[in-house]
Amino acid sequence: MTTTRAPAPPVGRGTRPALRHRLADRGVDRTLLLLTPGTLFLVLLFCYPFLYGLQLSFQPQEGGGALANYREFFSDPYLRETIWITLELAVPVALVNCLAAVPVAFRTRGPFRGRRLITTLLVMPITLGTVLTAQGLLGYLGPNGWLNKALLGIGLIDQPLNLVHNYWGVSASLVITGFPFSYLLTLSYLTGIDPSLEHAAATLGANRRQRFRHVMLPLLAPGLAITFCLSFVLAFAVFPSAQLVGDPRGSTHVISIEAYQAAFQKFDYSLGSAIAMVMAAVMMAVVILVLAWRSMLYRGSTGGKG
Repeated sequence: MTTTRAPAPPVGRGTRPALRHRLADRGVDRTLLLLTPGTLFLVLLFCYPFLYGLQLSFQPQEGGGALANYREFFSDPYLRETIWITLELAVPVALVNCLAAVPVAFRTRGPFRGRRLITTLLVMPITLGTVLTAQGLLGYLGPNGWLNKALLGIGLIDQPLNLVHNYWGVSASLVITGFPFSYLLTLSYLTGIDPSLEHAAATLGANRRQRFRHVMLPLLAPGLAITFCLSFVLAFAVFPSAQLVGDPRGSTHVISIEAYQAAFQKFDYSLGSAIAMVMAAVMMAVVILVLAWRSMLYRGSTGGKG
């Protein structure tokens, strides 16, 4: 004897859909689980250390209240000046990297013979690292380096140029290590702009300068703002270069050096955390200002691949 299953009752208008269907309508489904590893990685390697350092900065080793570390930092001119010294390094370096990346990216965006080789050479400094770059600068720009020997040999100078262990040595190191990132980001934004827009402007009689000024630059500027922010953050966190090719107690006494000395030489982890929080606040302020300026730029589609 066979039995037949009774048909399921029809779903009426008053019946609520299942929970998973309601979540799926809001974009919460199994695919969202793919974000779990990245979320855990972000929490463990960024959020937790940041929050731990923040609460540690309000626990001064010598007492004096929750804000004692911050009062000590801002009341000491020598410590307070590290903010401006670091900004004087990071902002010009970020501008140089962004401005230099634009013409290079324009030249290498299209196919030509040797393009892969040139691109490889441009991004090769990424593989060297900060320490090897600093050692190379000491060997090339130092008092007994190749450049000074060559200039002395041909009689252009009477004494070696002072190009390292100062502001210029650190700036050169930051440009060399930061330019590849700016170049790759700028190139990615540039290749996302539809070439037909530039061709249309040329058809209407715009010359190369006019096409760049009125077509390409407005489309590229929002991407350049992001590139500047990333380049600035990399330069503002300078530490090895300031030690190896700079003057860590003088013209390149950056804020990261003071944070390191407070935490690992004076063993005052609370003060070191407070200085790190000041670093984060300054970087965030600059990034917010740049992104606010970016919001006033072109917001539409690039019309291309990107």
